[in-house]
Amino acid sequence: MTATSFTHPQRTTSDTVSVVVPDDRKRRPARLLGSRWTAFAFAAPLVAYLLVFYAFPLIRSIDLSVHDYTVRAFVQGNAEFVGLKNYIDVISSPLFGTALANTAVFVLVSLVFQYVLGLALAVFFRSNFPLAGVLRGLFLVPWLLPLIVSASTWSWMMNSDSGIINSVLTAFGGPHINWLTSPDYSLMSVIIANIWLGIPFNLVILYAGLQNIPIDLYEAASLDGAGAWRKFWSITFPLLRPVSAITLLLGLVYTLKVVDIIWIMTTGGPANSSTTLAIWSYREAFGTGQPDLSPASAVGNLLIVIALIFGFLYLRIQRREVNS
Repeated sequence: MTATSFTHPQRTTSDTVSVVVPDDRKRRPARLLGSRWTAFAFAAPLVAYLLVFYAFPLIRSIDLSVHDYTVRAFVQGNAEFVGLKNYIDVISSPLFGTALANTAVFVLVSLVFQYVLGLALAVFFRSNFPLAGVLRGLFLVPWLLPLIVSASTWSWMMNSDSGIINSVLTAFGGPHINWLTSPDYSLMSVIIANIWLGIPFNLVILYAGLQNIPIDLYEAASLDGAGAWRKFWSITFPLLRPVSAITLLLGLVYTLKVVDIIWIMTTGGPANSSTTLAIWSYREAFGTGQPDLSPASAVGNLLIVIALIFGFLYLRIQRREVNS
């Protein structure tokens, strides 16, 4: 509080009145400090969540990959430090090339078909017609089912002896295919199942993106004589580019780490024909009965690096689009 003196206009200069005026400068630091503590309190749960579920597992995974951890060493905590030896062993392994190629094919083919089919369905459901909401809800069923149920269903459908797919093929004079037991078809089989699982995600995200495109643009294009394909390539596809980019990025990260579908259907076989980097990491850690945790962590960290590379690439492209 500060005291301010002033002279009344009808009084003499000797008749002054002192008025106490609040000094906000003294209150400001206390108010600012209180707002900072409030901000810290709101941010604390998020920071704790990131540290416990992201930072600690990542640090632990790096620690596992640079030590020689056996089950005994993992329990006793006396693993030998080996530096980058596990990474060198993984990259020089004959299985690395096969797993990397299978991962690339699995991710690329899955993303292309999931995006194309999801976009086609999103454009189809954008037009209002009877039962559109019901049909759109039915397309979400694969996304809502537990993965073990979906994988088990596809395993039954692709069974060489009693599967419904072979039954339909042979009924129409088609070939009898060993979907899950032939090295020529095992990777294709898990890709088909993964595409079926990923279409609903693409449908939901792309359909939401289509709702943000003004209908006036389509009406103006119709007045100019543009057909359906012209509207799609000139309006829908360009304006949907930001949503498409984040959809493909999320699909890439998810597809890179797919384990359950492949493991349940083929366990990465036969003869490693459907082994991806994620399956290789899981098999080393849990699939053999003799956990080899250090190589498994090294393979998992390589997957993290690949995902980070594409994530930074997406951010760079997005920044260029914003600047332009």
